[in-house]
Amino acid sequence: MKVVFMGTPEFSVPVLEALVSAGHEVVCVYSQPPRPAGRGKKERPSPVQAKAKELGLQVRCPVSLKGAEEQAEFAALDADVAVVVAYGLILPQAILDAPVQGCLNIHASLLPHWRGAAPIHRAIMAGDTETGVSIMQMDAGLDTGDVILREATLIGEEETTGMLHDRLSAMGARLICDALERLEELPRVPQPRDGVTYAEKIDKAEARIDWTAPAEEVDRKIRGLSPFPGAWCDVAGERVKLLQSRLVTGVGAPGEVLGGLRIACGKGAVEVLKAQRQGKRAMEAEEFLRGFDLPARLS
Repeated sequence: MKVVFMGTPEFSVPVLEALVSAGHEVVCVYSQPPRPAGRGKKERPSPVQAKAKELGLQVRCPVSLKGAEEQAEFAALDADVAVVVAYGLILPQAILDAPVQGCLNIHASLLPHWRGAAPIHRAIMAGDTETGVSIMQMDAGLDTGDVILREATLIGEEETTGMLHDRLSAMGARLICDALERLEELPRVPQPRDGVTYAEKIDKAEARIDWTAPAEEVDRKIRGLSPFPGAWCDVAGERVKLLQSRLVTGVGAPGEVLGGLRIACGKGAVEVLKAQRQGKRAMEAEEFLRGFDLPARLS
């Protein structure tokens, strides 16, 4: 099929690679414009833009798709279908209608659960035991279109957003190729009205750990916000990110260090498996503790 691909972050890259490997003709790749990054704040292309150039594909990076000129250029591609995954720009109706088969979105949840910006983070933080990927026929709403294909997967007890992100990205790449192969025969299933939840964008202000919360909640926050933005706490005046954890037995005052990186919570305790000091790389707990004396209590 003649495909327009629209995506921006690392999550989208395996999907683009899969479409090319499956023999589809990717006539153009759309990605968000390069952003300033790093210490020098030099403009850096998105992961999708970089991969598209590596594959020798045409790339466009418009700031918006609302203009008539951009919409005409999109329609002139004469695509059979557009595949959209974590693109980050709103698609006007003219864009949705341009491809013969419309626009298909790969969404990292079992719709209508966790519509919106951060479905992987929110699923882990909410304590969901299951998530998955939905292939959706896009309409003008926020992740409200008919679902044409979906697959569920269990969330591991110690799985982080980063780990689940990689699994769902690979799952989405496989499912979209399957969907394109069977596009004419797959039914369009309207989303039920019951069970709708929204995955609000992660606010850095919610990343600080509250040790008075139950251990289950603390553990979910650590895993759900890893690797970005990273749940954090104050350790002797230094902000330290906690990037991986598990539930353990233990009793103490909230924030009390029970030994190693086992920390008491409002109820129960967590063991931090990976942490990162300011200006340092992420380290496994054993390495992190070398030469770093923890106070008796974290805040």
